[in-house]
Amino acid sequence: MAKETVKRVKSSEIELKDRLVGIQRVVKTTKGGRTFSFSAIVVVGNSKGVVGYGLGKSREVTAAIAKGVDDAKKNLVKVPLLKGTIPHIQYGKFGGSRVFLKPASHGTGVIAGGAMRAVLESAGVTDVLAKSQGSSNPHNVVKATMDALLKMRDPITVAQNRGISLKKVFEG
Repeated sequence: MAKETVKRVKSSEIELKDRLVGIQRVVKTTKGGRTFSFSAIVVVGNSKGVVGYGLGKSREVTAAIAKGVDDAKKNLVKVPLLKGTIPHIQYGKFGGSRVFLKPASHGTGVIAGGAMRAVLESAGVTDVLAKSQGSSNPHNVVKATMDALLKMRDPITVAQNRGISLKKVFEG
């Protein structure tokens, strides 16, 4: 099975909202004393299937967040959504983090932890059951969630590839 290409999106065309997932204070010890800097992981999305994440590092918190937003806007991707949920069950992995995403019926809401919730809500998922396993490091959880979302396959393209009707995709 050929891997589907990632659908990149230009940030200038759409209205994006950014969400801060986490800020870490990093300390570097030098002979002159301690140097503090900050790293921020940020998720941006339009709540209509476009999402991206970015990492910003700086000596100041606001600058780190701004850099993270700029980085996230450079890494936007389109993910398939189906009536406010995801098309099918999917696993994602990055480093020590593993995530499990399962479609949910309308009205369920986003049942997910902090870092996963930010990514899913920014993507526009309104109903999903999600579980984060392994490492709870926010950087790895965000990347594992993005991995799972990128592996999602759109039902329409699946039907076209198989040469069958859209109704048959959901029956089998």
